[in-house]
Amino acid sequence: VYRLEKKLGKTMEEILLAGNVALRVVDGVILPHLKMTEQSDRCSFLNEEGRCTIHDIRPGFCRLFPLGRYYEDRSFRYFLQTHECKKTDRTKVRVRKWIDTPNFDRYEKFVCDWHYYLKDLEEEIAAKADDPSFAKMVSLSVLKVFYMTPYDGAADFYGQFYSRMRQFGWNG
Repeated sequence: VYRLEKKLGKTMEEILLAGNVALRVVDGVILPHLKMTEQSDRCSFLNEEGRCTIHDIRPGFCRLFPLGRYYEDRSFRYFLQTHECKKTDRTKVRVRKWIDTPNFDRYEKFVCDWHYYLKDLEEEIAAKADDPSFAKMVSLSVLKVFYMTPYDGAADFYGQFYSRMRQFGWNG
């Protein structure tokens, strides 16, 4: 979302209002997702010619689709979802090159930490299933702290992200 905000020059609220991103509940937490068009079930960032309008930041989004992640022991590894890839003559591809995202090692640490942080929140919500207001409070807090509060585009994203994680109680 940070890269999308920088690319579009819009806040998360403006992006949500534009209809390119939608909010969905995933494992008990409300999170933003790229929205697919209702008519053709295709990415809302594709233009009439089918070209991606966010191509320069696209690898962080679109190139992940044929890749799956298998999480285990507070880590993860990638696997190719063969039914998602239409090519029949697949060759070995370096994930680092395929995803083409800046600061790849920091990116992978971020992905892993964020995944397990959300899983921990999911467990906390499940433990308090008798209090539906707790799940709502957690979801709204996550949205506000991590998505709706703008990041400083001139500062390091990962530093800002981890500062917010600590403010939200993370001690990893």
